[in-house]
Amino acid sequence: MAAHEDFFVLMGRKMEDWLRFSVCYWHSFCGTGADPFGAPTLHRPWNEGAPMDSAKKRLRAAFEFFTKLGVKYYTFHDRDMAPEGSTLEESNRNLDEITDLALQLQSQTGIQVLWVTCNLFAHQRYMNGAATNPDCHVLAYAGAQLKKGLDTAKKLGAENFVFWGGREGFLSVHNTDVAVELKHMANFFKMAVKYKDKIGLKCQFLIEPKPKEPSKHQYDYDAMSVIAFLKHYGLESHFKLNIEPNHTTLAGHSYEHDVVMASAFGMLGSVDSNTGSPDLGWDTDQFPMDIRNTTLVMKAIVEQGGLQPGGLNFDAKVRRESTDLEDLFIAHIGAMDTFARGLRNAVRIIEDGLIAGMVKERYSSFSHGLGQRVDEGSASLEEMEAFIKQNGEPNVTSGKQEKYESIFNHYI
Repeated sequence: MAAHEDFFVLMGRKMEDWLRFSVCYWHSFCGTGADPFGAPTLHRPWNEGAPMDSAKKRLRAAFEFFTKLGVKYYTFHDRDMAPEGSTLEESNRNLDEITDLALQLQSQTGIQVLWVTCNLFAHQRYMNGAATNPDCHVLAYAGAQLKKGLDTAKKLGAENFVFWGGREGFLSVHNTDVAVELKHMANFFKMAVKYKDKIGLKCQFLIEPKPKEPSKHQYDYDAMSVIAFLKHYGLESHFKLNIEPNHTTLAGHSYEHDVVMASAFGMLGSVDSNTGSPDLGWDTDQFPMDIRNTTLVMKAIVEQGGLQPGGLNFDAKVRRESTDLEDLFIAHIGAMDTFARGLRNAVRIIEDGLIAGMVKERYSSFSHGLGQRVDEGSASLEEMEAFIKQNGEPNVTSGKQEKYESIFNHYI
């Protein structure tokens, strides 16, 4: 039995602690399979009936699914948990009623909220943005909705709160004051930080980058854009990033790029674990099944010591052709297995130390002499000139890319 248990312990931590899996509510339980070219194909029994009745059926079905799947976390938008009313007050009452039930189900099952977010993009009032809207009346509505979202996060004990700027950007620069919109978005975030402190909400704030779709250009374009924004406005100590690899590829990067870049700056907080089809050019939100990709992501996560309090949220939807209810289970189980295998691969790479040793050797000239002073930030251009006059032309060494790739393939 002990040997069996050891199989699930990697680098002194249980696999479930490295792999904090979460099911997203919107795709898995609100999704219908509809797309711009076709009608709904996923006819779920919990989506039938009056809005509040179906909301309760949907929530009970979701918790039955979470329990059978064996995950410990779920995520949701305010407006997919409870239907929007004709007024803010009615919307808030609906949310209160459904989250009362969610709180009961959480208590009964032990399943918790990984993160909450507000849908500040779907309603027509937000067609020109929410925090970046040119009309302060709209921005105020977004602020009121956010206030309730933060109250809900505290009520349900959410470990994180995500901001996704779906329409925080522009379609045309001709009618857009970029500097004003960025300043207003920063001030919106500062209001959120202030209110979070006021109510004693203990959770991590996350921003989720995406380069385009639905806007032509979105301000949270990629990891580096968001990090630069946070540092420029003095918000970097209050936020980390929730990286979605499908969004990363939309920005023209490789699958693992934004995970690695965010981690390098100590800003990787959570991962929306999906994938896409780069050849299509839009956000397809597929379940991740490529072990190479999950190995690279888990390597970055393990190297930074894990994702807590973030996790691996399956922001993915079954294909509109996958209409059987069992497909929802198969998709999640397959993705969980893919990440588990990626984790085991990543740990072997790290523990073997072969690739890390090769990388260290490649940068070894920065461990002594002039290189060490460059690394410490104490070198000068005069020193560099003197060094070249003494040592002449550098002897450029091979990057050995094919060797690295071949070694990496050995672990897959």
